[in-house]
Amino acid sequence: MPVVMKPLETYRDDFTFRNSPQAIARFPFPFPEDSYMYSVNLEPANGGASGSVFEHWFDIDEHYVSEMAERARVLERDPGRCLVMPHMAQAAWDSLEMLMEHLAADYPEHFELQRDGDRWTWINRPLGIEQHFTFGDPATLPCEPLEYITRQAQGDFAVLDQRDGDLFMDAGMVTCPADWSIKFDAGMSFKQWHAPVPLAPQMGVFDRALKYLLNIQVGQPVRRLNWTMTINPRLDTSSETFHEWGHERGLVTPENVARLVHLRVELQFMPRLPRSNALLFGIRTYLISLEELATNPAWACRLHRVLRDLPEVIADYKGLTLYRQTVVDWLSQFDPEVRAA
Repeated sequence: MPVVMKPLETYRDDFTFRNSPQAIARFPFPFPEDSYMYSVNLEPANGGASGSVFEHWFDIDEHYVSEMAERARVLERDPGRCLVMPHMAQAAWDSLEMLMEHLAADYPEHFELQRDGDRWTWINRPLGIEQHFTFGDPATLPCEPLEYITRQAQGDFAVLDQRDGDLFMDAGMVTCPADWSIKFDAGMSFKQWHAPVPLAPQMGVFDRALKYLLNIQVGQPVRRLNWTMTINPRLDTSSETFHEWGHERGLVTPENVARLVHLRVELQFMPRLPRSNALLFGIRTYLISLEELATNPAWACRLHRVLRDLPEVIADYKGLTLYRQTVVDWLSQFDPEVRAA
């Protein structure tokens, strides 16, 4: 079914972002159980149910035009959110090729790629783009190739160089992170950029995950879901902008909790880039308010139990401490065990 894109919505200021019933139905709810603890939770990512967020390698949805406008706004304020170290030039072209091929194949009503040797034409109908360029020649594009294509793809992208038995964050486009910074993490190894995560290192989660990721083969991508919570439908919760959004955690009340608090889920997708052997690390973010989420009472019940029993150290790391009890209290109305007590 073709993706129907909504008119422009905002992820800041007046926060007009909303999910349609169709977007709610396909939301990647991340909890398979009534409790949560870190795990590697990686799985093969070749395909998924028709219409789901897992169907295609790179998911495009009704918020496409709005999210691309938000990315452009962030980059206008802070061009350093896109970073490509010199040795990652081939991986940048690799990423452009992979994204263009899959977007054109999976959403032909919106994207088209024509190739005549190294002479390529890229058409993006929702954004009104028709670009003729020479593959491998950055002078024929309006900006560096990784920036060019990721200005047209939802989600953040890190490009990880694989060397010395490790992965290094040496390139990326990161304008909608969950409280981290590409500029701070640039050049770090896998365990270095994950160092702030509590409990997981002691559990050996990152040792197992790194071993798994280093062995990903071309054409055999993997995926996992990650989650946190965000106040307002704000995509850019970067470390650089903490002064703009950090105080919002203290604004949650019993009266506004359903509208203000959003479950934030990342669909992390990791394919091997065939030319450079780098690993593309896509971080596709989905937001849903508690009000929208509760239209599925089973989700609301499960989220109640997960948050109620979440270890304090994890709640603190995810920034939930100030408002967790308010959320738990509101969600309790959807838990049959609470109602029966």
